[in-house]
Amino acid sequence: MSMSGDDLAGRRGVETDVYDPAEDSRLLADVACEAVSESDLVADVGTGSGYVAATVTAETSARVLGTDLNPHACRRARDAGVEAVRANLVAPFRADAFDVVLFNPPYLPADAAAARDDWMEVALTGGETGREVVEAFLDDVGRVLSPDGYVLLLVSTLTGVDEVVDYAGERGFSTVALADESFPFETLSVLKLVR
Repeated sequence: MSMSGDDLAGRRGVETDVYDPAEDSRLLADVACEAVSESDLVADVGTGSGYVAATVTAETSARVLGTDLNPHACRRARDAGVEAVRANLVAPFRADAFDVVLFNPPYLPADAAAARDDWMEVALTGGETGREVVEAFLDDVGRVLSPDGYVLLLVSTLTGVDEVVDYAGERGFSTVALADESFPFETLSVLKLVR
């Protein structure tokens, strides 16, 4: 992919390089604020603007580390006061590092006609099925969870909630839905995954 920030900035403005908080971000933040304890070390994977991480930090006083593959997102999250590092999902972190991992993944199924060769495509598109990024995350997230740790994962009916739950189960997680919110074209759910 060619993702020159200068080219994008010239065409659409740098702000379009980073996913802005929407209903999904707010739903995940609300659930996380209820679930996270002050003593938890939390990772907010795909932090984007840093909205979820900043909200959870402000509401719970927990230490929240934002991660994102997009360097523009890391910069913007840091500008919002979030401790942010550039990372591909949870790859660089040591085993048992986090008590809670939050993830609002890119979950829209790819549409070749509408695909955009830029950071917003990375932020929104979860591959052909919409589950490719979620599955890669589920393949590795168990490694970085503390023994009593858990994941809060936002999923959409556009992605296939049952398929995500089944895949998580194959990776050793049991799942419970903590919140659902319906919109005209999808229902969003926050799933709690525990081993």
